[in-house]
Amino acid sequence: MPIFFTSLIAALLLIAQIPAVPAHAVEPAVAQAEQQRIEVMARAASTVVAVFGAEGAGGGSGVLITPDGYALTNFHVVQGAGNFMKCGLADGILYDAVIVSIDPTGDVALIKLLGRDDFPAAPMGNSDLLHQGDPVFAMGNPFLLATDFHPTATFGIVSGIHRYQYPSGTILEYTDCIQTDASINPGNSGGPLFNMAGEVVGINGRISLDKRGRVNVGAGYAISINQIKHFMDHLRSGRIVDHATLGAIVSTNQDGAVMVDNILEETPVYRRGLRLDDEIVSFAGRPIRSVNQFKNILGIYPKGWKLPLAFRREVDGNIETHEIIVRLEALHRSSELTLDKPAKKPRGPQLPKNERKEPRPDPAKTSPELAKYYQKKPGFLNYYFNELERDRALRGLADLGDFSETSSRWIVTGKTETSEDFRIVFASTGMGMLLGENAYLQPLGEDAATIDEPPGSGGLLAGLNHYRRLLTMGAAGFSEFYYVGSTPLDGVGERVDIVEAELNAGRSLWYFHKGTGELMGFDFWIHDQADPCEVRFSGRRDFQGRILPARWTVNHADKTFVTLNIENCEFPTSDDETVKEVGR
Repeated sequence: MPIFFTSLIAALLLIAQIPAVPAHAVEPAVAQAEQQRIEVMARAASTVVAVFGAEGAGGGSGVLITPDGYALTNFHVVQGAGNFMKCGLADGILYDAVIVSIDPTGDVALIKLLGRDDFPAAPMGNSDLLHQGDPVFAMGNPFLLATDFHPTATFGIVSGIHRYQYPSGTILEYTDCIQTDASINPGNSGGPLFNMAGEVVGINGRISLDKRGRVNVGAGYAISINQIKHFMDHLRSGRIVDHATLGAIVSTNQDGAVMVDNILEETPVYRRGLRLDDEIVSFAGRPIRSVNQFKNILGIYPKGWKLPLAFRREVDGNIETHEIIVRLEALHRSSELTLDKPAKKPRGPQLPKNERKEPRPDPAKTSPELAKYYQKKPGFLNYYFNELERDRALRGLADLGDFSETSSRWIVTGKTETSEDFRIVFASTGMGMLLGENAYLQPLGEDAATIDEPPGSGGLLAGLNHYRRLLTMGAAGFSEFYYVGSTPLDGVGERVDIVEAELNAGRSLWYFHKGTGELMGFDFWIHDQADPCEVRFSGRRDFQGRILPARWTVNHADKTFVTLNIENCEFPTSDDETVKEVGR
């Protein structure tokens, strides 16, 4: 017994010498992670926008993405809010804002806050890197709780990726979207979903609802930021932007393969070779294993983009695989996309009626100095921003020299890639071309038909008339001339700015390098059901202080029609010569 008590006393004395650890102490790594999360959320909060109508009505959220005030939100947030809004930030200040563009199909809108050029801006992440289980947090103004405009933050995980939420008619369609259990409630619409680096990976817009009330039940949906990136330049255009259709309907057969069930013969994809009962293998570089997956991928791209598509078919017992580049068609007619028709709200975070009397900013009328930020024009949501982007895209034309003083007559000569001589005469009465021993003519004028000359080119001569008018007159040379957005050049190249021009029956798209403004080429359509004449420029030649491309590659229907190497260009001072003298 004495030995036992001696050992017990020794043990107690030893324990007494161990430093006491406070009950509230945490591991350093845990404390560091917590502090990092707090700092990330604080930075993110400064970029979150509380969106209200100009008179203080409604309520939603948004997020600043550029220091000069561009912010993303939902289409259904700005719908009915008017051209000007009031937006509150976490600094407690209420800013004026103006509508820029809307994407009704994708439920996205771009607005611009005014009054500063140093707004806090959130970086955009890569939503394709998200995995199920990744931590995320949502920020916004649910139930209009933030009377000081400081956003509410909710924390959760990515519950699912590549989700599909059905549209209301043909708008408010959520394709390839992100599902999260971070609490998203009425008022969160248009607010950001952040990853833990503080990058925007989605724009919150829809929730699944409990039948007992309009409250979150753990399933919210965010539009992926990568989808929005595809549309970002289109959204800066001041237009109502549209999504795309392939012009074909697919279904799953009994073996699970995705097959072409119907196809329109007048579409580009049909002209590229896709047929009924072909199996879709991949689209836009992603494998296709279900109809839902196909709709998810198709829904994240703008109309007019060119994307790779692989399909296979059985021919005489053998399986043939084909790879094509296809230009996507518009999902809607222009008359279908208008703010005049009220759209059904998505089943998601809108404010319940009994919540819509929460505190709002004081009503305020649009001040006269704001009027310059909005310009009304048929076919545009806010033409002011289209002019801004159009002029930015065209900046590289000034480096080519002054073509405005040239007459309407140019004479361009050189050799083709196969060493044939060519001569092109630009004149006010028409366009003429001598290619080898063959002569071609495109008459000009309001009553002149736009034709495929030379045959098989897709309308090269009519397209070159657009080219001359672009260099000599700019926007004044066309009945319509506006900025569209951007696209990967020919579906595989770097992003280029797009400017569209229309004159009589002809339509052309002009591609400019986003960094330098260099003119990369153009596409010209003699009519909308035809494949375009695609001209790509390379190199530079100086002719009398004016720069023209040294090499013109002319493609039509996925084949090279001719490559023109420019050796000389004359700009006669009179318009006397007509295209009849093309053969001289």
